[in-house]
Amino acid sequence: MKVAIIGYGVVGSGVYDILKENRGGIERRCGQSVDVKYVLDIRDFPDHPEREIFVKDFDVVLSDPEVGIVVETMGGVRFAYDYTKRALEAGKTVITSNKELVARYGHEFFEIAERHGCRYLFEASVGGGIPIIRPLARCLAANEIESVTGIINGTTNYILTKMYRGGQSFDDALRKAQELGYAEKDPAADVDGADVCRKIAILASMVLGKRVDCADIPTKGIRGISTADVEWAERAGCSVKLLGRAVFRNGRAGVSVEPAMVQTAGNAHPLGNIWDVYNGILVEGNMVGRVMFYGRGAGKLPTASAVVGDIVDVVRQPGHSGEFSWTGASDTTFDPAELESEFFVRVKETALPAAEKAFADIKLLAKKDGEAGFFTPVMSETEINKRLSEIDGVINKMRIYR
Repeated sequence: MKVAIIGYGVVGSGVYDILKENRGGIERRCGQSVDVKYVLDIRDFPDHPEREIFVKDFDVVLSDPEVGIVVETMGGVRFAYDYTKRALEAGKTVITSNKELVARYGHEFFEIAERHGCRYLFEASVGGGIPIIRPLARCLAANEIESVTGIINGTTNYILTKMYRGGQSFDDALRKAQELGYAEKDPAADVDGADVCRKIAILASMVLGKRVDCADIPTKGIRGISTADVEWAERAGCSVKLLGRAVFRNGRAGVSVEPAMVQTAGNAHPLGNIWDVYNGILVEGNMVGRVMFYGRGAGKLPTASAVVGDIVDVVRQPGHSGEFSWTGASDTTFDPAELESEFFVRVKETALPAAEKAFADIKLLAKKDGEAGFFTPVMSETEINKRLSEIDGVINKMRIYR
């Protein structure tokens, strides 16, 4: 099998390294050798040991009948969309780590792959090295999936960890993440929740078999989280996590991205004690119950490992498989504010009597520095918001996971 890698950045170079270093084991599992014939990149790599395989013209890859798999690791949408579409139309299987491309155009690429007898695979697009796409499609196929909830962005989890364990402000923790290479110079996609939104959209689409559009997902990042929020969470036996969540009911999904308080003390929630750049994905099935997937959610070799796993799958099972796909159907979501939960609310201490009147049976956690923090009864966010609108002095609210 001949492979072409499109984009020789962090993940693309990782794919090359794994195919070289683990060549013997991969060949044994596949029953044949898997060789990189081309690497497409606009840059020159004169010191690379196989510099002769580097090309700058995609048509070289497209016109070579020996190339059966195109690995797209260039990121972005503009060129990646064009190259992916043309490769699939040429009957070449495409494997990608590009979560934005999968979330926006996956349904289109699945249809093209079906028509041209090839495949479009994307295990590395969610959770980096954590296997989740294939388990959802195969290992948990006997279940009706009830929910998927995940910490699926290592950058934000690192920032929140530093705020929780190191007492750092959001700005200081972000700056440290940038120094370590965990956060980009422009961190908006991470800290404002867009990255998590794309990933949870992919997982929700997988479960439904119908496209969930990111535009239909209420998304709130961590930019507004303060050290006070983290301190109140710790006082409540919780930590603040940025969660992507999809709950499935009657063929539709309630999907959201938001910071939440997750129990860490006592009978901790499975996602409560996931720290630093690690990711965790909790799947609940009606037969298996809770299943947890944990590991490195990003990075050169973990992500490349997932890409190479897809390569092995394709070589061993070359026929098209529709299990990793969804249609472009519309009207696939419901408002996640309908979902019931317990919430934690911070108000000015002077607003506490109004809060007690609005909720009747709040559980007061503490009063501190002119503030009061309390737990609400279990109810929908729509109802919570209605009651909070009657209170002058609300500071913040967060959903609680126990």
